[in-house]
Amino acid sequence: MQKDKIRLGGMALQNGVLVHGPTSWAAAVRDEDGELHVASGKKPRFGESVDAPLLRGPLRLAEAFALLPMVRRALPQARFPFVRPAVLGSIVASSMAARGLRRSTLSPGGKEIAAGAVSLLPAVLALRGSGLAEYHGAEHVSIGTYENDARAPKEHPRCGSQLIAPMLASSLAANVAAARAPAAARGFARLVGTAAAIGASVEVFAWTTRNPEHPLARALARPGFELQRRFSTAEPSDAQVEVADAARDACLALEQ
Repeated sequence: MQKDKIRLGGMALQNGVLVHGPTSWAAAVRDEDGELHVASGKKPRFGESVDAPLLRGPLRLAEAFALLPMVRRALPQARFPFVRPAVLGSIVASSMAARGLRRSTLSPGGKEIAAGAVSLLPAVLALRGSGLAEYHGAEHVSIGTYENDARAPKEHPRCGSQLIAPMLASSLAANVAAARAPAAARGFARLVGTAAAIGASVEVFAWTTRNPEHPLARALARPGFELQRRFSTAEPSDAQVEVADAARDACLALEQ
């Protein structure tokens, strides 16, 4: 990415794209009648003064989640991927299944691997038949094209899918350690371990994006890239890229 370019991130919606920069956000969606709707605003910033490793990652993620109600209010036509009944049901079911697996007779590592696999079910359902994979690809094409001044592919090196491999590995280690804590403290230990796993995963992700040519960074990024290429993104239509471009340009207008 060129140094004079504003660093952008994003999130795919079922019917559009959300783009955010350092201080601002914008979302664009296409409704069932084909009309394009755009909204934008300033981001909530309650973690920018914190720069301590393992703390800044969870705070940045909290800022991203705090943004979602703002988008919903400003753009009621937006359809978030996790509000579909099937996805909501799978979140409840996967949570119950993971809890049951952790109480099973499997080894500590086996319990966490199985629970981690089950926890991916909601994401799998969200991507099936909702247009989300195509808009995910449109988000990457739009942001990548802005960064490189040329048509970009549907995969992007800063996609959140790059977090999955380090998150699963760090969560496995944290939960195995928490399982060995006294029963009375196990819940608290699991909570602390989850926060540490998120923080560690974000730090690993940030390091790989700063050092994309390093052999270790390439190895760490490969699972997320393959996930994008094979599963979580699809080639978008020109109309879907138009929606993503509208969100990107509205965000850049506020940033600039």
